[in-house]
Amino acid sequence: MVRKVVAIISVLITGFLTYYFFVKSYDYLITIKAKTSVGTVNQSIKLWNGNLDSATLLTQNTLNNLTQQITINDSIHLYDWNIKSLNDSSSVINVYIKDINNSFFNKITMPFGHTNFEKRVTRTVIDFSNKLTEHLSKIKVRVQGIASTPQTYCAYVSMTGLQIEKARGMMKNYTFLSNFLYEGHVEMNGTPFIEISRWNKEKDSINYNFCFPIIKSDSLPKHHLISYKQQESVKALKATYNGNYITSDRAWYALLEHAERNAIKVSETPIEVFYNNPNFGGDELQWNAEIFMPLIDQE
Repeated sequence: MVRKVVAIISVLITGFLTYYFFVKSYDYLITIKAKTSVGTVNQSIKLWNGNLDSATLLTQNTLNNLTQQITINDSIHLYDWNIKSLNDSSSVINVYIKDINNSFFNKITMPFGHTNFEKRVTRTVIDFSNKLTEHLSKIKVRVQGIASTPQTYCAYVSMTGLQIEKARGMMKNYTFLSNFLYEGHVEMNGTPFIEISRWNKEKDSINYNFCFPIIKSDSLPKHHLISYKQQESVKALKATYNGNYITSDRAWYALLEHAERNAIKVSETPIEVFYNNPNFGGDELQWNAEIFMPLIDQE
């Protein structure tokens, strides 16, 4: 009986050690929670990564998973970020970390105390967590439910670029478009808006139209960069956003998660209606925008 117990214990220990040293793909796991959507965490990791020395994003399988490489002296660390939505307002982030050149050594030494590797990667993840918390303190996103987008005739300029460049493109064309319409004696009919015609979530790139609502007439001025069209009203999932318009796409991700959680079919072509001119500056938390994600089933 004793031999049988010893044999079972030996098998269990051997199995555990085999898994721990040869099967387990990471050296250290850090888990943090964030009061925001998966997409906002995803974008925040990318922004943070761009401000780090010797850091590279290697892969993005989905919004929920990113692989990052950080080189520190002679060590190459892989950070596998796994983000899971808990509800409409919170996510859990699991960071699986591996030192490529010293993985076996880390697994041997970490059970016996806080190693330099453990301290270093903990400081790194805490730095990200602090940056994310700071970012979330500067924005507000609230999903409000089903609504209708504005209906209007409009003048617009078409652009392409990265999501993070959207506000810059709007600011660049705000004065150009408004001055052109003013000089052409075109009557304005509301606040400007952006409609996204194509969104590549893997590359964070968009095709979009920056639009000014106007009163339609038979004598609209012509310009090779400006077009006109009728913007019809459609049913959409709506959110409100407060903050710098550079990151108004945080509302896009909140809307997508809400739609998925509630089995609402939406087209990933958001519309943003702006109520402040970024060129005037001011308290960004007072900047207001309405964000719409059109429904696929409009009946």
